Amino acid sequence: MAELRLDRIAETTGGTILQGSPTSVFRTFNIDSRGTKQGELFFAMVARRDGHDYVAAAAERGAAGAVISRPVPSPGKDFALLLVPDTTAALQALAKDALAGRNIKIVGVTGSVGKTTTKEFTAALLSTKFQVLKSEGNFNNHLGLALTLLRIEPRHDAAVLEMGMSASGEIRTLTAIAPPDVAVITNINPVHLEFLKTMEAIAAAKKEILDGMKEDGIAVLNGDDPFVEQIAQEWKGRKLYFGLSQGCDIRAENVQRMGYDGFKFDVISGKEKRRIRFPFFSETYIYNLLAALGVARVLSLPVDKLEEAIQGLRPYAHRGILLRLTKSIVVIDDSYNSNPRALEAALRSFAALPARRRVAVLGDMLELGDSAALFHEEAGGWAAKTGWDLLITVGPLGRYTAEGARDAGMGQGRIFSFASSSEAAEGIPSLLRDDDLVLVKGSRGIETEMIVERLRDVFKET
Repeated sequence: MAELRLDRIAETTGGTILQGSPTSVFRTFNIDSRGTKQGELFFAMVARRDGHDYVAAAAERGAAGAVISRPVPSPGKDFALLLVPDTTAALQALAKDALAGRNIKIVGVTGSVGKTTTKEFTAALLSTKFQVLKSEGNFNNHLGLALTLLRIEPRHDAAVLEMGMSASGEIRTLTAIAPPDVAVITNINPVHLEFLKTMEAIAAAKKEILDGMKEDGIAVLNGDDPFVEQIAQEWKGRKLYFGLSQGCDIRAENVQRMGYDGFKFDVISGKEKRRIRFPFFSETYIYNLLAALGVARVLSLPVDKLEEAIQGLRPYAHRGILLRLTKSIVVIDDSYNSNPRALEAALRSFAALPARRRVAVLGDMLELGDSAALFHEEAGGWAAKTGWDLLITVGPLGRYTAEGARDAGMGQGRIFSFASSSEAAEGIPSLLRDDDLVLVKGSRGIETEMIVERLRDVFKET
């Protein structure tokens, strides 16, 4: 952890110490009073909620000081208060300062789908050689990235940082704090169309990670994604491509499905060829692994040194977790999020798994703007065409998903719709039979994870 004296923090952030000893040392930093730990420095952020209203609560939970942008009542005479012009800018300045002068490789990961999984895979592979700091969970915005960097320790010699966005300029802010030595773009898909309107605008926003790299940085790019290729052509730096096509520098060939045991395939990396067993059963995870292997190659880690680490990889929470329940029911918990391309890939991949019946539980996909109805109709069509036996829609946009499935030939008796995840959680168990395969997927705002929890309660894990 960073160890920073209050006077150093004041100097870095342009702040004024209102009270507290200038020699007070802080090792942990937080923006959420509910998770405050003993001795922490609390940053009062001004957002949907004003953090200044929670300084007292943070102090009660053990915080030893707070960074504020307007005066607040003192929680006690020993409680440090640092007044700054802007608490967000102060946190970011402190994070940038934590990196200053350190010889540490920065890996930035962005993309529409698979950022967190790629970040986790990359950190796991690099940990075979480096001491790795990584973003926790999906701490990928201007606050989460800064808090991650404030956890840096002298032992760390690599950091894998997820860089997310929902609007243009956001990744530029992140790279200004931590310019990457290696920048990964997993893909560019129709996500956040409600805000960015066009795929070209999404691509331009993702390109900010390339523009913000260090001068000698290397980009690791999805060579099978046309929008990634488009922005790559506009960027003149060094590139390494990953994917399934022949032109990729890191690629998978001779892919063999092994049902619930995952895949076997050859990894081609330059002159190196290695057949590996991969314990995941969705093709999208192959791309995540290839991206991670691309970073490993840039940092001089050959594939043959990584096989044990690859075997130890596991899905991240609610991202393709396989649950075996009683009555031989198999649930794939992919409830973390959903968008058109990720959903299409999931329906195609999981339809190939063995089961008596395949049941697709599809929550609404959000933030699609004016194209929402069309994308949901297409999703229903994919469910029908890829051979799913039952379609269960969840949310108000589900009527379009159901319509798309009917238009593609799925009978009305195989389609069920629920207005919310809470309703679906109560209704779905009675629709299931022995040996069913159930995919649960939906955008975060639909909360389809509660359906997974209900199925676990009713049928129990084996």
